[in-house]
Amino acid sequence: MADKEGGIVKKGHDEGLKMAVSLLEEFGLPLGLLPLADVIEVGFVRSTGYMWIQQEKKVEHYFKMISKFVSYNAEITGFVDKKRIKKLKGVKAKELMLWPPVSEITVDDPPTGKIHFKSLAGITKTFPVEAFAAGQ
Repeated sequence: MADKEGGIVKKGHDEGLKMAVSLLEEFGLPLGLLPLADVIEVGFVRSTGYMWIQQEKKVEHYFKMISKFVSYNAEITGFVDKKRIKKLKGVKAKELMLWPPVSEITVDDPPTGKIHFKSLAGITKTFPVEAFAAGQ
């Protein structure tokens, strides 16, 4: 796949998770944003910002502070930039009985303590950044 050309790839859960967390840190995103399990591979192409994550199976995570379930597919892709992830695929947040796909995640810059999740339908939900701190 051309998107992955020139990418840095880490295989296995420990190495993959370490890389995913360091990318979140580098781009000013909350470290608990991607609660991954059984990672197979994480890759990143610095020239384009393209990131991909493969895990063994879909993961559902409950963020207690905001009482929200978020679903992470076995494959997650997106373009990471300062304080944002664009063209995100493979992440859905539960709203009532629906699971709308999340297409973009943005952290306010300058910081206001807010993070915004935009769905493909154009709906944006805003939450406190600390709800996605590591270990939440």
